[in-house]
Amino acid sequence: MASDIHITVTERAGRMTASSGSKWEPKMGYSRAVRSGNVIAVTGTVGINADGKYSPSLADQTRRSLAIVRAAIEALGGNLEQVIRTRMFVTDVSKWEQVALVHGEVFGEIRPATSIVEVAKLIDADAQIEIEADAVVG
Repeated sequence: MASDIHITVTERAGRMTASSGSKWEPKMGYSRAVRSGNVIAVTGTVGINADGKYSPSLADQTRRSLAIVRAAIEALGGNLEQVIRTRMFVTDVSKWEQVALVHGEVFGEIRPATSIVEVAKLIDADAQIEIEADAVVG
């Protein structure tokens, strides 16, 4: 886990929630991830760096997004091996191979179900990818 990713875990409505400190979480009223029983759901996660900026590289943004996803899952007691699905939203699906390379580095042996979908734009103009993940723990 990247040392500059800080996750805060809180119990809310009988569930454990993880916050990454994103500026959008309190505005929109959501958590980075939620654990209910043995299920962890990670919300759409862009590859924003700790300084609030984005790398111009789609591969770097993918790597950063997956690092934040991993940190959230681990904070809630799970691990990447328990991920059963990822969903990737990209602003240019013609660059899918850059995403696939990084996703394969992380999930090559785990092989979750996955989707990659092109969208018109994401929450920030410089964001090129947003990744969701679901995990089943235990």
